[in-house]
Amino acid sequence: MTSRVTLISSAISLALREARFDDGCPLDATGLRHARAAAGALTAVDRTWVSPSLRCRQTAEALGLDAAVVPELAGLDIGRWRGATLADVTAKEPEQVARWMADPSSAPHDGESVREFCDRIAAWLDSAARFDGRTVAVVDPEVIRAAAVRALGAPEPTFWRIDVPPLTATELSGRSGRWNLRLGQPLGDTQPGTGRLTGLS
Repeated sequence: MTSRVTLISSAISLALREARFDDGCPLDATGLRHARAAAGALTAVDRTWVSPSLRCRQTAEALGLDAAVVPELAGLDIGRWRGATLADVTAKEPEQVARWMADPSSAPHDGESVREFCDRIAAWLDSAARFDGRTVAVVDPEVIRAAAVRALGAPEPTFWRIDVPPLTATELSGRSGRWNLRLGQPLGDTQPGTGRLTGLS
């Protein structure tokens, strides 16, 4: 059985613009407009899921998706750094930030380590592989980074080197333990021979 999982990154919000750890910030006007403009780009989908964050739920709604909230798809739990910018945290706690970015098992913010987060997303991906057909999930950017790291068996520090633009689609196809990956196609774009986004037409 071959599964296809398409992960859609949330539209732009003020938190994303400010490089601020998400604190429940909604989409801004531009993000909402772009998401609505991309509605209809996804076709022939068997199931749709969404991360619990407000920005992801608003993105799914603007895309016209009737998506079920999946708690396992929550973004990285950043603990007491929630709502702060990386620049602010680095200025106040430079050693803790350096340790956090160098050691995937570290969680100086009293939240979730990158390793724990990647493991959680990998477990969800394994469960998604049990479903035949095509799954779409609207998720926070870091969820896509974690999925890419685990799907490719890449070293955990790679997590910090993957850029996930807003409103892009990352497709994983295959099965648990052996995924093929196609990264970052903007919603609404087409490629020769595929028709609509990510071959979902």
